[in-house]
Amino acid sequence: MSVLTYISLTTMLLLSSFMNPSEETFSLSVEVNELRNSTGVVQFALYNEVGSIPDEHYENYYRLLSGRIVNGSSRITFEHLPPGSYAVNILHDENKNGKIDKGMILPKEGIGFSNFGSIGLRNRPNYDKASFELKGNRTIEVKVIYM
Repeated sequence: MSVLTYISLTTMLLLSSFMNPSEETFSLSVEVNELRNSTGVVQFALYNEVGSIPDEHYENYYRLLSGRIVNGSSRITFEHLPPGSYAVNILHDENKNGKIDKGMILPKEGIGFSNFGSIGLRNRPNYDKASFELKGNRTIEVKVIYM
């Protein structure tokens, strides 16, 4: 191998390592407490796009995890998330069917959204209200709401 070829290859490798820097990623832990019972699982849906929630049929999520319930609480961690804007929607899925079961109009199971302490006609969930910035490892608590 000639010196010129060696220098060219070394330069290309060095430059390519700077051209594609790996983006730093973070973890987001989500806690849910005060569930009305320890039946079923808690479904944790993570969203990263404006307009993605409400998402009644869980079709627009970025990532979805289920957590076991122990003594009325559940906790999961989303790993390897790039920095950015996110929102969380939880469902206390008591019958483990992966969907929001409703009575006449209102959910029969507990639901919750990041940044929401209550839900009502004047306080409907949307991405703008539920979103938060992830700039480092973080833990949030989402309040479960039973209608």
